[in-house]
Amino acid sequence: MKRAASFLTVALLALASSASADDKADVAKAMEMWKDKLGEACSRDASHILPLYAKDGVLWGTISTTIRSDPAGLTDYFVNACKKLPKLTVAFHDPLIRVYGDTAVNSGSYTFSFEKDGQMTQLPARYSFTLVKRDGQWLIVDHHSSAMPK
Repeated sequence: MKRAASFLTVALLALASSASADDKADVAKAMEMWKDKLGEACSRDASHILPLYAKDGVLWGTISTTIRSDPAGLTDYFVNACKKLPKLTVAFHDPLIRVYGDTAVNSGSYTFSFEKDGQMTQLPARYSFTLVKRDGQWLIVDHHSSAMPK
């Protein structure tokens, strides 16, 4: 009986760690999708990035003094960011993803690249994304970004 309980404990721990690894990979995929959708938002239509945010998602953006807490505010932020930073792209660096059940936090740094005066310019920044799993999809509920201090 004791041996069976030990085996069951080990088996459950193995399942828990593989689920966590899968969730981390899924969160990483969600972040790659955010990167891709940012490019689409700036090249086509800002609304392309909105499905990655929960309806109650919040954004404290890199180049804004206003916190955005509804889809209209998010759209406004991305429309203006894409105008101010033409040809905007982003590259993530050393993301730190932690998963706590149906909630995940991704913290790290990224570099925005955009065109300024005909030349590509870089803006290093730091970020925190909080995501929740709803209906099997990781959605952004909180996103904070700020320019990296010098």
